Amino acid sequence: MKSTFLRRVSTALIVGTLAACSTPPAPSPSLPEAIAPPGAVALPLDTAPLPPPLTQPKSRWVAVRWAELPGFAEDALHEAWNAWIRSCERPAPPFGALCGEVRRLIIASADEQRAWLVASLQPYRVETTDGNAEGLLTAYYEPLLDAARQPGNGFTVPIHRAPAGLDAHRPWYTRQQIDTLPEAQAALQGRAIAWLREPLDALLLHIQGSGRLRIAEADASVSLVRVAYAGTNGQPYQSPGRWLLDQGLVRDASWPGIRAWTAANPQRSHELLWSNPRYVFFREEPLSTLDAGPRGAQGVPLTPGRSIAVDRQSIPYGTPVWLASPGPQAPLQRMVLAQDTGSAILGAVRADFFTGSGPEAGEVAGRLKQSLRLWALWPRQTPLP
Repeated sequence: MKSTFLRRVSTALIVGTLAACSTPPAPSPSLPEAIAPPGAVALPLDTAPLPPPLTQPKSRWVAVRWAELPGFAEDALHEAWNAWIRSCERPAPPFGALCGEVRRLIIASADEQRAWLVASLQPYRVETTDGNAEGLLTAYYEPLLDAARQPGNGFTVPIHRAPAGLDAHRPWYTRQQIDTLPEAQAALQGRAIAWLREPLDALLLHIQGSGRLRIAEADASVSLVRVAYAGTNGQPYQSPGRWLLDQGLVRDASWPGIRAWTAANPQRSHELLWSNPRYVFFREEPLSTLDAGPRGAQGVPLTPGRSIAVDRQSIPYGTPVWLASPGPQAPLQRMVLAQDTGSAILGAVRADFFTGSGPEAGEVAGRLKQSLRLWALWPRQTPLP
């Protein structure tokens, strides 16, 4: 499923990039499962009176008919069902009672799954508190990087475990201080999990929050491990891409654009790195034989193409969500699960779309930034927590 999803979206990224340099083309058929024509769809059991709006700290949910959801009749729901089964490992209270049915329906047809959704859940359009239903979609992924267990032979950049006594409620040293102050470096002595070649690779790992390392061990063997998020220095996240834009240094602040600028300006790379004072600490984990994604903030493994990070003050973890993003880079209309969060994922209509692991997923994630609408799919007759 992951390779098929990435192949479709990668094709759409190429098409979108070319289209930006020409007159608008006819709609591309590159994403047959992700694109659906607009228009109402006749759905069973969707005739009950609509309930009143629900409120969250950062959003307002307005009940709608299922026919409002773009592409609802065309989505390959079995892909989303795999992510929902994961959420049932640690279900949010309103969804725990449904997990038995969710598991039973894993082998059902798409039409049966759709009919059950209509009967069991109520879609709500997610809006800001002042009624704006338009937001922003970005993407993230799990990098795959070469590393060494010991420094040397070009491997000079450490990936650290959390220092002893780190207090999540008190800011620690900034990224610049960690790189330059002897007392900060002393506190991290012996805490390196592995060493990378490039400071920009370490920054990428910190921004994505997890990654896979292909580690050269001391005995010349190679281990493939995951480094998972284990905390931060408590400093605020600042976007390196935004820093470049604010300085007037680039017009393309995507990750490929950041790499291109750094390659052309190596003498200023430390300024870019230090523009983000947040520093992330990791823990080492063995990779599952099932090759599951990293665990998100809900505590369950993420599913490429079907997991999103959200602001939990807008959408609770474990909520099935209908996502519609018309492009231009990768048109998407599909059910996803709110299973993660991120320091930059703030606001009512905001999502970060998990694309998977490795270079191809990174190419998609590095360029995806487009408009977004969201619908929360909530159990009928159930108030918000």
